[in-house]
Amino acid sequence: MNVESNDAAPLGVFRREWRAFWLAVQFFTRLPTPHFEGFHPEWLNDAAKWFPAVGLIVGGLSAATLWGAAQVLPMPIAAGLALAVGAIVTGAFHEDGLADTFDALGGHVDRAKALVIMKDSRLGSYGALALLLVTGLRWAALAALPLVVAVPALLAAHVVARGGATVLMARLDYVRDDDGKSKPLAVALGPLGLVVALGLSVLPLLAFTTSEPAAWPLWGAGAAAVAAVHAWCARWYRRRLGGFTGDTLGCAEQLGETAFLLACVAMLPLLPWFA
Repeated sequence: MNVESNDAAPLGVFRREWRAFWLAVQFFTRLPTPHFEGFHPEWLNDAAKWFPAVGLIVGGLSAATLWGAAQVLPMPIAAGLALAVGAIVTGAFHEDGLADTFDALGGHVDRAKALVIMKDSRLGSYGALALLLVTGLRWAALAALPLVVAVPALLAAHVVARGGATVLMARLDYVRDDDGKSKPLAVALGPLGLVVALGLSVLPLLAFTTSEPAAWPLWGAGAAAVAAVHAWCARWYRRRLGGFTGDTLGCAEQLGETAFLLACVAMLPLLPWFA
């Protein structure tokens, strides 16, 4: 009762969103976060909009690793270390979702069976192949980019891919009847929350375009690639499951990152000043 009345005040709104941001960090990463007294499960409903901000943190740490490692190591090794840091910071949370989704939806099984497979902790052939290909493509894309492009591209890929995942949350229904790992974040992403998430998603793109206006085709192509992949994911999830689960959001995030980086590689020959 006191929590609700306090959160309704102007200072309470700031406090609520500050709390929601850290809860999102806590939910999606292994990073240390502040402790909040008197936890209420509904607090997590406010956290979904901050998913792209979590990408800013994870992407920032990964991009910093890439830049630092590239000063003393070949680019392919630096790219591998950057991906490793991202997986460590998140506890491979999204990679797990990628593998589970492909294990469940890669074969020809019905919806009920797919949801059961998705909860199975064992790794199948579809999931293993998806992990190998998606991680390999991200590594190859980073290694193919010059460092001056790879660093901002990696940061932006993390943010934009997570922004796209929030769009899926707004467009699709959550399909599990149990208390799945994403349900607290899945039930309350309204129009305002979606606007906030999308606004956070475009911030790095605007910042990079402002610093180098001629580079806007690079970042535009990356964002368009994420939008296309996530539109395909929405159609896939709706057709096979009738909606989304936490694992499918992780899958979409990983596919979005990959699409963004590959689009940057494809566009680079058109921007010779980055070569």
